[in-house]
Amino acid sequence: MSDYYPPWGFYYKVEFSISNDKNDTRFQTVSGLSVECDTEEYKEGGENRFTHKLPVRTKYADLVLKRGMVTDSAVVAWCLDAFSTGFFVPADVNVILMNEKGLPLRTWKVAHAIPRKWLVSDLSATDNAIVIETLELSYRYFTIQ
Repeated sequence: MSDYYPPWGFYYKVEFSISNDKNDTRFQTVSGLSVECDTEEYKEGGENRFTHKLPVRTKYADLVLKRGMVTDSAVVAWCLDAFSTGFFVPADVNVILMNEKGLPLRTWKVAHAIPRKWLVSDLSATDNAIVIETLELSYRYFTIQ
C-alpha cells in the first residue's frame, strides 16, 4: 500500500495508560475523534449584510469505544471504580491506526480521559448475538502524531 492512497479504517488498536492487557486494545468501533470551534456572534452597528462570527473555544466530542464484552478488564474496572466511588482518575488513551505491516500510520493521543458511561447491550434469549460493551469517555483534547 502506497502512502498516496487513503488508509483502511479497520486496522487499529487502542492503548490505555492504565492497562497493559492486550484485551484492552481491541475494540470493534472507535468514534468521537472530532473537534469543533464554538463561535460568538457580534453584530456590527451599521453593517446589516452579515454578522461577525468570532471563535471562542474549541470543544471535543466524547470518545466512544465498543467491543465484545471482556470478563476481565482493567479498563472496565477503572470505569466501574470511578462510578462506584466518585473518584475519577484520568487516563491517557492512544488510538493508533496501523498500516498493512502493523506499523503506526497515525496516532491520536487523547489526553485526560475519564469515564462518562459504561453500557452493556441488551440480553435476549431470542437473539444469537455477542454481548457488546460500550465505553464513553470525556477528555480534554487530542493531538495527532
